[in-house]
Amino acid sequence: MKHERTFDPSYGTAVEVSDGIRRLTCENPSPFTFHGTNTYLIGQREIAVLDPGPENEAHIDAIVNAAGADAIKAILVSHTHMDHSPGARLLQARTGAPIIGCGPHRAARSLASGEVNTMDASADSDHVPDEELKAGDTFSLGDIVFEAIETPGHTANHLCFAVSATQILFSADHVMAWSTSIVAPPDGNMRDYMTSLERLLQRRETVYLPGHGGAVRDAHGYVEELKAHRMGRERSILDRLDDAPVSIPDLVLQIYDDLPPGLRPAAALSVFAHLEDLAERDLVSADPNVTLTASYRRPS
Repeated sequence: MKHERTFDPSYGTAVEVSDGIRRLTCENPSPFTFHGTNTYLIGQREIAVLDPGPENEAHIDAIVNAAGADAIKAILVSHTHMDHSPGARLLQARTGAPIIGCGPHRAARSLASGEVNTMDASADSDHVPDEELKAGDTFSLGDIVFEAIETPGHTANHLCFAVSATQILFSADHVMAWSTSIVAPPDGNMRDYMTSLERLLQRRETVYLPGHGGAVRDAHGYVEELKAHRMGRERSILDRLDDAPVSIPDLVLQIYDDLPPGLRPAAALSVFAHLEDLAERDLVSADPNVTLTASYRRPS
């Protein structure tokens, strides 16, 4: 599938992306955050700040300078990764605004015997919202009404936010134009991710404003491409399990033949997410059990 990677982060500047919506990109670029985390300032006299980002004082200063401390009335958080939620506590200390949105961090499943959660470092375990939103819950600020949409997959507590009476949905890390989302067990779950894509396809919104990179246009068409991409990856994995047991590192080398070595651990987690889903559907078997270090094959 084709991604859109043309993007100007305009660090320190609040860029208007729609009527009453501005984007501030934190200067925390990496292979996993693209140019950095997008923070959105929504509203005019009363402002909701969505995903204040990491613990980055310069970025918090930019948010407060762009919005005005007195105008910030709510801090929305989509999910608890370290590049999205810790800044909420810094911003709350500056403004007193309540933190609203996703609940505390949690894994999609329990750790298996002997398993280590390689995603621990990316999880914000200190996040506790003042108000937790569930599926279908709404939050109003002035004339703006936000609807919470539960979209687990990237994380178990991931939320998207729709702006009622518009075509706009804040898709955070669930759907991004620049890249596919990382789904890494045990924090993430591939079956949940695919179900969440289907959930978005049933909605009316056509423009997504993501957590990294530029806007997703023709959102439904793009989500269909994401589904097809994941299904193609699943077929690639199954095709390589016909003859003999295969390890996840070997699958990564076979499937991602041009991947930089530094990104292989993330690719391994993505393959693992697919294998976990396939094993639950009895399409693959693992020896000795479903872990990152197991060998996988088709059931005999």
